This record gives sequence, structure tokens and C-alpha cells, in this order.
Amino acid sequence: MISKNKQANILLLAVALIWGSTFVLVQNAILFLEPLQFNGIRFFIAFLFLLLWLLLFHRHLLKELKTSTVVAGAVLGFCLFIGYAFQTIGLLYTTSSKAGFITGLSVVLVPLFLFLFLFFKQKLSVNSTIGIAFATAGLYAITVGSTMSLNAGDGFVLICAVGFAMQIVLTSTYSSKHSALLLTIMQIFTVSVLSFIGSFLFEEWNGLTVFSLVQADVLLALVVTSIFATALAFVIQTSLQKYTSAATVALIFSTEPVFAAVTAYFFAGERLTVSAFVGCLLILFGMIATELPQQKFRQLLKQKT
Repeated sequence: MISKNKQANILLLAVALIWGSTFVLVQNAILFLEPLQFNGIRFFIAFLFLLLWLLLFHRHLLKELKTSTVVAGAVLGFCLFIGYAFQTIGLLYTTSSKAGFITGLSVVLVPLFLFLFLFFKQKLSVNSTIGIAFATAGLYAITVGSTMSLNAGDGFVLICAVGFAMQIVLTSTYSSKHSALLLTIMQIFTVSVLSFIGSFLFEEWNGLTVFSLVQADVLLALVVTSIFATALAFVIQTSLQKYTSAATVALIFSTEPVFAAVTAYFFAGERLTVSAFVGCLLILFGMIATELPQQKFRQLLKQKT
């Protein structure tokens, strides 16, 4: 029987696949909608979906709603807002594949934050360290080490990687203390509110905004990103991350840019350079390096007993 740790890692990998496949969809959608407008609507739809789910099937969880849950959800939501706001804005100026790979820098930032915030009491294993080294080399090959030049959009996406890294680290702490569904609802609601506030302050709202919502590219992006890439994906992450470590989650999510590049190749005609392809392989090797030593170690223990 598959352990909860393995089940969690498999489902988190599925989440990375979903997230990676949405870069092209979002890039097409923000040709019609402003970035923060899109995020506000996306996360509000996800919030309504999960709220309805809560009221229909898990109404008893309302008794567990505490001030600490609201605060934890707001903190996670702020980190997500930073991540998605700068990622979506960055997609205006850079390609889907590059944005995906730079977002993957969170795999490097997560262990750094874990080291800085020692009160999380998480230690990096040798195999996790090796995996991170592979992933870091892969991301370097894809970004700095490639012939593709860096631009302002890449800088925005780099900021988003910091937000996502903090969200992963904090989720490891909060997920074991609060209801996963309530925590997810609160953080998604926070992203929606902050996105709408930012949009009303810095973006233009007019008749074209309503017209844009009925465009095929926008409707498809909103449905896929709000239901699958937001509501369901974050419920899975919040529910299952307590069964694995933040470093492992970061490594699993480092495959997101690989999925982003594959999607961009088939649906947006983007092409990877040789160094970018090598970088993809290094990221995958990083995941293998993380998992195989653990399996071999367990086998040795079984043989001795």
C-alpha cells in the first residue's frame, strides 16, 4: 500500500502539472483583461466555489473557524497575492516558458527561508540537498545560462518566486493546525480582495472589461485557473503538505516550469534552447535524487530487521 507521504507527493506533482499548464492560458487572457483584474475575478470564482462546497458538504467545519485560522489564511493569502500579482504582470513582458522557469526559483528560496526561520524546526536531509543542487543548476541553465536575455518581466516573476516560496514554508506550519478547507478558503479570499484593491487603484475599469469576460480565451482561462488551478489545487496542497516536508514540496513544484515549457511548446509555438532542455533534465534529476535515497534507506532498514 502506498504511504501517505508518497500519495501526497504524487498528488502535489499533479498540482504542479496543472499550474504549469496554465501559463499559456493566462498569457492569452491578459491580452483582454488587466493582470490584477484577471486575478481578482479568478480567485473570487474559486472562493465562491469552495464556499458553496463548504456550506453543502462540510458545514460542520464552521465550528472550527477561529481568529487564528482567519489570520493564518490572510498571511498565506498575502504571500499568494505577491506571487500571482507579479507573475501575471511579468507575463505581459516575458514568455510563458521563461516565467515558468523563473517561478521555479522558489525551489532554491524555500530551503533558504527554512534556514532563516529556524523556529520551523525543519532540517534538510542529504538527499534533499543534492536534489536542490540539481534543481538550482537546472534553473541556472534555463535562465542565466541560456542565450535568452533577461528583461523587466523576468524581474517581476522573480519577485513572485519569493512570494510562492514563503507560501510553501508557511503552509507547512499552518496546515497541521487548521482545517485545510477553511485555511484554503481564507487565503483565496484574501488574494481576491487584495487583487481587486490593487486593480481599482492601478488599473482601468470600463465597458471593455465586461466585454472581455465573454471572450473565449478569457472564459477558458478563468474556468481552468479558478476551479482546477486554484480551488482544487490549493485544497490539495493545504491538505497534503503536512505529510511531507517544505523542501520536498519545493522540489516537486520545481517541475512546474517543465510542464509550462512543454505546454508553451505545443500551444504557443515557443521553443527551448539546448541549455533550457538540459535544465529541464537537471530539474527532473533533482527530484529523482530526492526520492531514491529514501527508498534505498528504507530497504536497508527492512533487510536488517
